[in-house]
Amino acid sequence: MFDHVEVTGTGSASAVPDVVVLDARVSCDAPDVAGALAKASERVSAALAAASEAGVAAADRQSTGMGVNSRWDHEGRGVIGYSAYQSLRLLVRDRDGVGDLISALARAAGDSFGLDGVRLEVAEKAPLVEQARAAAFADAVRTATQYAQLAGRPLGQAVKVIEAGSGPGPAPKMRAMAAMDSVGGMPIEAGEHTVTVTVAVRFGLG
Repeated sequence: MFDHVEVTGTGSASAVPDVVVLDARVSCDAPDVAGALAKASERVSAALAAASEAGVAAADRQSTGMGVNSRWDHEGRGVIGYSAYQSLRLLVRDRDGVGDLISALARAAGDSFGLDGVRLEVAEKAPLVEQARAAAFADAVRTATQYAQLAGRPLGQAVKVIEAGSGPGPAPKMRAMAAMDSVGGMPIEAGEHTVTVTVAVRFGLG
């Protein structure tokens, strides 16, 4: 006679995103490496100053990458210059100010400025994950209770719990849905940020 039942439970929790993440970059060309780096450094400093003036705190400004690449002629035979770049990630906590911030960055960095991505997130994800875990465990209890009743056995305590991502199975999913108009006005609809957790739970049977 079997002494346990093992089931899977899934739970989700949602919240309205409260921060906008901008992935930007500055890229400058010059005949030599030193010149390209100097130009990029100057433009990045200007962009960061503009972000600071727009209210983006120092803790919300991060350099995510930098480098220098050779530029080749059309035949790919000779180096004709160098490109230096730096990538920046900015957390914008005032969603209504995103459009003005992007415009300020573009003015500060000029044609060296590029925008690689705009996405919405929830600043504090831990409470959402906790809610999703509770919902997933409750879902597992409901399923296990039904199986125990069908087997004519009382449901015992949980003896093993595996959360997806810490063991076999799909990892917890997070998705954000947003709708954006043109960068000019940059109105952003926050939509929802949803966290989904899946757990495998083994219950004893009486």
